[in-house]
Amino acid sequence: MKRILTTLSICVALCLPVAAVAATTFLSIGTGGTGGVYYPYGGGLAEVWTKNVPGVKAVAEVTGASVENVKLADRGETVVGMIMGDVAFQAYRGEGKFEGKPQKVLAMASMYPNVLQLVTLKGSGIKNVTDFTGKKISLGAPGSGTAFMADLVLKALGVDMNSFETSRLSFNETANALKDGTIDAGFWVVAPGTSSIMDLATTHDVEVVAFTPEQQKKVTDQYGFYSSWDLDAGTYRGVDQPVPTISVWNVIIVQSSLPDDLVYQLSKSLFENTAFLEKIHPFAKYSTPENAVGKTPIALHPGAIRAIEEKGVTVPDRLKP
Repeated sequence: MKRILTTLSICVALCLPVAAVAATTFLSIGTGGTGGVYYPYGGGLAEVWTKNVPGVKAVAEVTGASVENVKLADRGETVVGMIMGDVAFQAYRGEGKFEGKPQKVLAMASMYPNVLQLVTLKGSGIKNVTDFTGKKISLGAPGSGTAFMADLVLKALGVDMNSFETSRLSFNETANALKDGTIDAGFWVVAPGTSSIMDLATTHDVEVVAFTPEQQKKVTDQYGFYSSWDLDAGTYRGVDQPVPTISVWNVIIVQSSLPDDLVYQLSKSLFENTAFLEKIHPFAKYSTPENAVGKTPIALHPGAIRAIEEKGVTVPDRLKP
């Protein structure tokens, strides 16, 4: 019912002149589960927009994250979504899981890099993704960017998906399953350090499984939207050395039909209030106009382009719809 009311409010707002929109615009932000970074970041963004954009009332909604957020935005059930760059790339072009169905979304900004964190407990026997045979592995919640990336990475590395037992759990569920011993390892694709892993590490001896340089190269060569990344030592209790892994940038998407002036006001407010968002998570420092241009894999909304160019950053033709 909440989403229906939100959608009706949006539909009414989109039919009104810009002057009237300022008094009646309700924004629903698709985020993720409470154990990741999307939800608190989205809550902070909702507060920024509600306080700083005249007439806007924004709220962050718990969702299944990236894949679900694209579909919600495409259907008009939300107007803003937080998704991973790999999902954005395929959704915008109608490829992969979106084969033949390009989603009606454009980008507002790039947020920060997500880092693939494959977590297990000491003594599990898992030192590499090649050690999954006969194990129980959580690949992430259905519809999440974690599940999307885990699938692409494992296939790029030639891991037999039938050689292990698969679970589809959220971040908090994965942490609890590791505590209970009902799984052997789980994937997180999220900004480090995330609360669900930090909480797990306070009571259990965790290990973050490293990727070899050859594995990193194999994945990044196959998918241009992925990059090599070293998880910093000390990110979690007991993780005392840097851990080589893979990263992907997060993107804020909007419905392509949103009015240019509204998206301009939202984008401008985002870029001018990153200091506030950094108090929620330090990775918000990456949410800049420069990274919106340098790290966004799909076309930007015209309203976002206006806000970026006002900051003195040139938007290349490849990012113009």
